[in-house]
Amino acid sequence: MKMTSARSQKGLSFFGWLLTLALVAFAASVALKVVPHYLDYLSMKRIIMSVETDKAADITTVNDFYTHVTRGMQVNSIQDLDLNKVLSVTLEDNRFLAHLKYEQRDPLIQNIDLVVKFDHEFSVAKP
Repeated sequence: MKMTSARSQKGLSFFGWLLTLALVAFAASVALKVVPHYLDYLSMKRIIMSVETDKAADITTVNDFYTHVTRGMQVNSIQDLDLNKVLSVTLEDNRFLAHLKYEQRDPLIQNIDLVVKFDHEFSVAKP
């Protein structure tokens, strides 16, 4: 068995550390751009599902549904979505059928954009 010297086993080189740091910085940059969109999406899902459990709101029409979601968006500071474009709601058999569909686009590097698409259908009972 050949013994190697301690000098040849000293770890990453300068360029290895530089490359590792660049990859970590890139991943952090992507995460900082994606996470807020996912948090907004999760808030939107929670707001839509709360229609079923919010007895005090008296949500009986599609307009009431939109008003409830608009209030929830204001409370959660969701300002970069146009509710009329991203949410469609119909009323069938005493249930609200809501379809939340949109995409968020953020510039990543020059002409490369980071695109996140959301598409979810809900069936929410009237309260």
